[in-house]
Amino acid sequence: MIPSLVFGLVLFVVPEATSIPESFKNSLFYLITLSTLVIPMVTIFGLRLTGTLKSIHMADLKERAIPFSVTSIYYILTVYFLYQKKEFDPILWQVLGVITLAILILTLVTFFWKMSAHMTGMGGLLAAVVVLGIKFPTFQPLYALLSSIMLAGLVGTVRLYLNAHRPIEIYVGLVFGFTLCFIGFNWIWA
Repeated sequence: MIPSLVFGLVLFVVPEATSIPESFKNSLFYLITLSTLVIPMVTIFGLRLTGTLKSIHMADLKERAIPFSVTSIYYILTVYFLYQKKEFDPILWQVLGVITLAILILTLVTFFWKMSAHMTGMGGLLAAVVVLGIKFPTFQPLYALLSSIMLAGLVGTVRLYLNAHRPIEIYVGLVFGFTLCFIGFNWIWA
């Protein structure tokens, strides 16, 4: 869901962040939401229905490897598709490329340790708001930043409440997602 929120910011809230014509923005947003949210979710539910996953919560470290790997493939394919479309603003594949890099690293870490994917995404969203606020003076990030911080706090609290993660997994996920995306997004909008 986080890539959809990031692209919602880039395409609709801070339109000067990209040169995509207004007539294409909705279609691109739907494409990104389909390939980074809907298709991975359907795949995870399919893995659950076939018995490959015991639970969609993937509490066991070993259960996370297949869904994370498949999701990484979807993201890579979407980045490649956007890269091939030379008529599109390169910002699209670059932003999704940074997000995909975070997911790839998260997937590799998942083979050894259970870093919070939810908080990695929340860190990326916070980084997007901060970078867009720094780079585009017309964007007033106060409410978006406060909303992102509150959402990150809520997500982290719920993950702890559900015993899905230990505090260190939450903190490392948030810091990793923020740091990688902050550096990547700063490079994109240099």
